[in-house]
Amino acid sequence: MIKIPPYQFSVIIGLLLFDGWLTIASSTKNNARLGFKQFLVQGIYVCFVFNELFHYCSSYPNLTKGIRAEKPFYGLQFFTRSLPCFSYLHFLIYPKGIQLIPNNIYDNLTPVALAHLILGDEKLSRHGLIICTDFYSVEDVVRLINVLIVRYRLECTIRYDRPLTNYLI
Repeated sequence: MIKIPPYQFSVIIGLLLFDGWLTIASSTKNNARLGFKQFLVQGIYVCFVFNELFHYCSSYPNLTKGIRAEKPFYGLQFFTRSLPCFSYLHFLIYPKGIQLIPNNIYDNLTPVALAHLILGDEKLSRHGLIICTDFYSVEDVVRLINVLIVRYRLECTIRYDRPLTNYLI
């Protein structure tokens, strides 16, 4: 069994809180794998993350093309191998089949994980730093805000940008 070292575990947690995902590749495999994709303009960041996790991967990042907001875009993505250590994370992050902020996020949101969360899914506004949390429930966002307030002494609030979309500040 492969155990993820603390630094790489923190990188993965940070990725999973924004654009990273875990998937079980097929019905014949029991183990999950990590996927990560960003716009091509963030290719340096993708390469940095790949460099941190390359020993879990069987191939280099590849170029992808997709449609976003009805416009074509290019991105860079990579996948890890399917491994038991990622299955543990799959159970932690997707306990009911949908992505949730885990109950033990206080312990797992290390400074490294927080840095990757901010690097990957932030935008600046006149109010400060905004972290997009579009696909999380209000309960999950509140859980994350509580950790940011208690552990990092950050001033946070929920802001609604569009109906059914929430953000952290």
